[in-house]
Formats: sequence, C-alpha cells, structure tokens
Amino acid sequence: MTALSVLDLSPIVEGGTASQSLANSLDLARHAERLGYKRYWLAEHHNMPGIASAATAVVIGHVAAGTKTIRVGAGGIMLPNHAPLVIAEQFGTLAALFPGRIDLGLGRAPGTDMLTSRALRRNLDAGVDNFPQDVVELMGYFQPAAEGQRLRAVPGEGQDVPVWILGSSLYGAQLAALLGLPYAFASHFAPAELDNALSVYRSRFQPSEHLDKPYVMLGLNVVAAPTDAEARFLFTSLQQAFVNLRSGRPGKLPAPVEGYGRDLDANARAMLGHALAQAVVGSPETVRRGVEAFIARTGADELMVTAQVFDHAARVRSFEILADVHKEMAAAA
Repeated sequence: MTALSVLDLSPIVEGGTASQSLANSLDLARHAERLGYKRYWLAEHHNMPGIASAATAVVIGHVAAGTKTIRVGAGGIMLPNHAPLVIAEQFGTLAALFPGRIDLGLGRAPGTDMLTSRALRRNLDAGVDNFPQDVVELMGYFQPAAEGQRLRAVPGEGQDVPVWILGSSLYGAQLAALLGLPYAFASHFAPAELDNALSVYRSRFQPSEHLDKPYVMLGLNVVAAPTDAEARFLFTSLQQAFVNLRSGRPGKLPAPVEGYGRDLDANARAMLGHALAQAVVGSPETVRRGVEAFIARTGADELMVTAQVFDHAARVRSFEILADVHKEMAAAA
C-alpha cells in the first residue's frame, strides 16, 4: 500500500506570527505521528513572509524533539545555498540526537529569488551546475572516516542519514537514477514534467548500496473536509497565495474567501490550473477517488501530502480525514 507522509511549509498566516506557525508545525507532526503518517518533512525557503521553515535544520530538531517515532527530515535542503560539509554536520548532529529518524532531501533550486540567493553568500562563483558534485561530496561525509582522513564531518561520519534527490524536472530524475537514490518529485506545484520524470528515473535507475530498485515519492496537495464545498473554500487560501507569489507579491497565507477565482483574469486562472493540476480537494469520498486515481496513474511508492490551510484546526482535520481514507483504501486492498 502506498505510504503517506507530510510536507510542511510551516505557513505563517495573515495576522499570525512565526512563533505560532512553528508551534502549529509541532502540533501537526504529533497528530501525523498518531495517525500513522510515515515521515514529516520541512522545506527550505528564504525571504518568504508566509513560510517559517527557512532555518530548516533547526525546525527539524524542534519537530523531532517533540515527537517519538515519526521520521523527520528536509524536503528539502537547497544545496546550492550551503557548503556540503555544513549540511553533513547539521544532519549528522540531528541523526546523533534522533537515531534512525532523520531524512535529508536535496534540491538544486535556491528556494528564493536571486537577490536573496546572493545574500546567502555560499559561493558567488558556484551554482546549480555544481549540484551533482556537491551531492556526492555530502554523501561522502556520512561514510565511515578512512585512516588518515583530514577532513571529516563530526558529527556526521558513519551516521545513517538517507539522502533523497528532489526535483521538478528531468534533471533530478536523471541524477537520482544515476546515484541509485530515492526520488521525490514536486508534483504539488510543478506537475508538468511528472510523467516524463517518472519514466526517466525508473528506466535509468542503477541499483546502489542505498537502494536496490526505484523508489518514488510524489508531492500532492490534499485538502479534505466533511463536504466538497467546505474543502473548496479552504483551498482558496492556497490559490490566493500562488497568485500572489507568481504576481511578485509574496505574503502571509491569506484567509479563505468565498467565490475566489470567479473574477480572476485568464492568465491567473491558467497559472492555477497548471500549478495545482494534481490537487485533490473535497469530501472523504472525493478525496478517496482522487488519491486512488493519482496512485493508479503514477504508481507512487509514497505520497508526500501538503495542505496550506489557514485555520490550524481545519488543517489537522484535513490530515485526519486523509488518514481515515487511507486506512479504508488499505482495508479494501
């Protein structure tokens, strides 16, 4: 049965604070653990007024310390922003604190605009073209240190930190296949290349010490509520946030509004139709049909579910409904 996991952007809502957002993330993680979700990932974004997980490793520590069994990780760390040794030390430390529970997903996008990317100042002469070498270097720091090795990640060396490649195009699929690593595709906001990326990854996969066969996790927006109408209403927060972001006006997560979308121009409607094409929104029965169809079409091994919902209680309820649907699907299977 396809596993379920959670992707959390730790949304800061209009009228809310980062402190509230981070407290909500921990609360949602505890619910996810109780409900049987497999892992809980947080994403690195910078200079985003509506996202509180910029210091991703710090937030992972916060969530892992407040939970007991669920895997916690990064979906992902944007490696061009960082020296591989620093990330190896951060996640080696997390693995030392929470053995067997830490995942490291790596992406090659900056997770921000170019002005902010320059302000991060990892290396002004390097960029995404160094991503494959940086991934290999980072993975090397998790290997047991060789005798006489001068450069070591402490903590880090010898730690069990599974590495994933994230992507929204064919590039990540090719790299994950070449290195024999699990692959996570961002179909929750960039679904255009989903089918091609799956084909490339599965057809070119080379077994490795990390993985003997392809393993795919797909991002999916799921907003569930007792009725279709309520779910569609809650979903308008994400729709507004996307339009604001793509219009150069990023902000906090807006409150839902009735009838959003009716007066949008054609470009905005087309953008939403493209970016959120794979979203599953509705009542338990609607969600079951949508999730089943998505799994049947893609053959996903795991779904990384995200839900940008303004009201925290409604967000928790959405994940509860999905968990119940998943159990019904498993029983039927």
